[in-house]
Amino acid sequence: MSATSYQHRIHSAGQPNSPLFFVFHGTGGDENQFFDFARRLLPTASVVSPRGDVSEHGALRFFRRTAEGVYDMADLATRTRTMGDFVKGHKDSTNPSEVIGLGYSNGANILASVMLEQPELFDTAILMHPLIPWTPAAQPKLAGKRVLITAGQRDPICPPDRTQALADYLTAQGTDVKIAWHPGGHEIQQSEIGAIQEFLAR
Repeated sequence: MSATSYQHRIHSAGQPNSPLFFVFHGTGGDENQFFDFARRLLPTASVVSPRGDVSEHGALRFFRRTAEGVYDMADLATRTRTMGDFVKGHKDSTNPSEVIGLGYSNGANILASVMLEQPELFDTAILMHPLIPWTPAAQPKLAGKRVLITAGQRDPICPPDRTQALADYLTAQGTDVKIAWHPGGHEIQQSEIGAIQEFLAR
């Protein structure tokens, strides 16, 4: 498995040692969902946007689930390794100054899973409405990473207590974590966009 493991869309910064920005779509999205958004957020970065290769009744995802919030953990483990290889392939070929990930919903979950297993791949992550419904093992190599979590206080898919549990876990690993809440549900609100812009400008 390599940098060609997934169908993907790519924008090359054309400058050595530029940031490398991976974006991961939500269920039902594709490689176009956040591609232009990423280019606007970080105009100097190379952008890589993979397409999920799991179909759930026609909706693309990055790993299988058996019900809402119930993951096929064996499938998640396999696809986490594959995604890690994909990220590493692009990282090795570009020698970036920084590797940043942004994912929404299912995309946030695959990004978080890769970081838990291979924390050396990402320096910074933006997890929009993530749901990690298990207690991860300690991962001391997450220390020093920067993570922004955005979430809805009334999200029926990603309950706020699970969001807070993930933030507490990351904090315990020594990660620099910030949560940006909005009063709504699973939808992306403008306040999240502002929080992401501010986070990346730091």
